[in-house]
Amino acid sequence: MKTKLLSLCLGALLCNTLPAVSYATSEGLQPDTVSSVAPVLSQSTLQALQWQPINTYATQTITLNGMSQRLNSGDIHSPIAAFSLPANQGSLEITLTSLIKDKQVYAPNVVVLDEQLRPAAFYPSRYFGYQKPGIMSADRLEGVLKLTPALGQQKIYLLVYTTRADLNASTQMVDPAKAYAQGVGNAVPNIPDPVARHTETGTLTLKVKSERDAGNILIGQIFATPAQSSAPVQQPVTVGSANDAEPAAAILPTKTTPATLSPSTTAAKKPVLNDTEQYFNEAIKKAISSGDIDKALKLLDEAERLGSPTARETFIKMIKDKAR
Repeated sequence: MKTKLLSLCLGALLCNTLPAVSYATSEGLQPDTVSSVAPVLSQSTLQALQWQPINTYATQTITLNGMSQRLNSGDIHSPIAAFSLPANQGSLEITLTSLIKDKQVYAPNVVVLDEQLRPAAFYPSRYFGYQKPGIMSADRLEGVLKLTPALGQQKIYLLVYTTRADLNASTQMVDPAKAYAQGVGNAVPNIPDPVARHTETGTLTLKVKSERDAGNILIGQIFATPAQSSAPVQQPVTVGSANDAEPAAAILPTKTTPATLSPSTTAAKKPVLNDTEQYFNEAIKKAISSGDIDKALKLLDEAERLGSPTARETFIKMIKDKAR
């Protein structure tokens, strides 16, 4: 069994030496079903926004109405919410909730940007699924974002908006009588469920907490490049959907061709900084120790792309130790 584990992991490592494709997928999704488009926003547009600071272990409620900050660009013509979050306190788990009130709701989309206001992840509105009311909660749309800011950053940014397409859609709710019957185990009445109309106003709640464990999405680059003032947001590849048990974010492609995991890749790279190299080696060890080989491979890929000379050795050693 241990020999089989070692063979499978090393086999996966060798498979990852093949050139990377231009899209990523989640299990059960086909590449042609996951494509989505983030808003095309210039650096000047993003820099002109007022970003509201949010601390970790804080809950912020914001009402979007006619007096709120507004963005008119492309498919976005509505009030928006713009937040800045600390990027130097470890991984972040962010719960974004849009409350349903009077059968109306704001359908959020989220673009996550690094410290240089470069897009790093995209969560379309379908990611924020309908949640039935509970004892302490109302009908709502809700989603959880798990992010890991790259080292050296002080802030990352969340832009929340809705689109014309969202405003033409609606959300199917659950009738309160049905929800109560299901909760107490009674027969569910045969009555129609209400529908919440999507509007450009609403109430958002943002809950942020810091975690020691690494998040799903790496935000920012270890080696920063000069920001271009007129560079628009790139189009992302969406990974996951509201139907997934744990949907992932959409990963925006980088401007450079993805690096492979061949030994020659790291030879041409500038040596990685010691603290960055240690960060990835420790993260690889932790992922393998917890049995998350896929995550360890992704960390290895990123580490070698940045020029780490020891990440591969760390990966193989940990796999051999685990197989013993």
